[in-house]
Amino acid sequence: MTDPIPGPGWREKWLLWRNRWLGDPRFQHWSMRLPLLRRVASHHANAMFGVITGFVYTKTLTAVVDAGIISGLARAPAATAALAAAADLSPAAMARLLAAAQAIDLVTPLPGDRWTLGQRGAALANNSGALAMIEHHKLFYDDLADPLAMLRQGRGGGKLADFWSYAAAAGQGVPASSSADPAAATKASAYSALMAASQPMVAEQVLAAYDFGRHRRLLDVGGGHGAFVAEVAARHPGLDLAIFDLPPVVETARGVLAARGLARVEVHGGSFRDDPLPPGADLVSLVRILHDHDDAVVQALLAKIHAALPPGGRLIVAEPMAGTRGAEAMGDAYFGLYLWAMGSGRPRTAAAYRAFLEGAGFRRIREQRTALPMVTRLLVADR
Repeated sequence: MTDPIPGPGWREKWLLWRNRWLGDPRFQHWSMRLPLLRRVASHHANAMFGVITGFVYTKTLTAVVDAGIISGLARAPAATAALAAAADLSPAAMARLLAAAQAIDLVTPLPGDRWTLGQRGAALANNSGALAMIEHHKLFYDDLADPLAMLRQGRGGGKLADFWSYAAAAGQGVPASSSADPAAATKASAYSALMAASQPMVAEQVLAAYDFGRHRRLLDVGGGHGAFVAEVAARHPGLDLAIFDLPPVVETARGVLAARGLARVEVHGGSFRDDPLPPGADLVSLVRILHDHDDAVVQALLAKIHAALPPGGRLIVAEPMAGTRGAEAMGDAYFGLYLWAMGSGRPRTAAAYRAFLEGAGFRRIREQRTALPMVTRLLVADR
């Protein structure tokens, strides 16, 4: 016998009453006649219009970057005709694109039909991480062309999942090497390059929030080409450093690290799903790793890290997290669909990560405040 469905509580009653009023054309007309309600209604109308048209703004940004407008205007102001010729567009088409870009503050007009960067364009021009993400998102947007089809086919059936397939192969016990998958090394390199471009901003947040100088040896799990440990090394040259990542990733990492004068960084190849972690570190870092993986993988990895750390050792988890105040949409709206398209992982709150850490045996779990929690939040846990 099934339990009876409870009647609606006060919150449900309030929401249903509110929605009836907001959807009533008579209320909408009346609200626009009162100054206070008109201001509130106008704010929500503008916000809804931003949701409806947001994809157009995104594609405008992509077009401006691909046309070389951002990089070109970062060097010097230019005329519409010159920008059109460089992008192989007609002057009329370029004028239309520039007007769209001006509307979202990417460019600003100058006398003589010339242009320079707008405030947002100037901030973007030297942000290699943001520019790399704009390029990478083309795969995601292809999958989102029909979002219901993407959801119906199940997780990971499109282009974004194919980009990530080298990691999936390694997680299933298939070595992600050129012999097992001819494209694996290329995919791994492309992903690690993306992470390397976007890593400095994340590293800046983490390094400002946590003192790595109190430790003897750091192991960065999922460390890619060493972008994060390179930032740590610049601030803490006396700290022993090591990274652990998939074999095709670390094959490239050795050369990248040597070129940066960091040949001293120990590089360990393997899959954290199947292989043991190298011992000896008193600090382990997981930087933008956990939200890419499903719960069972996260639980197993945290238990593996707990076992590898000595008593008193420490783990830091740096992730964008769901439920972050002021960035709620990034959690479930952006990362929720992105990770579905990718075929692995889900957005999680800080409370969810705390529960996983406690389940793995960690203690004294606390959050260290970062300046830009939208970019990353930081949890610290003791062995």
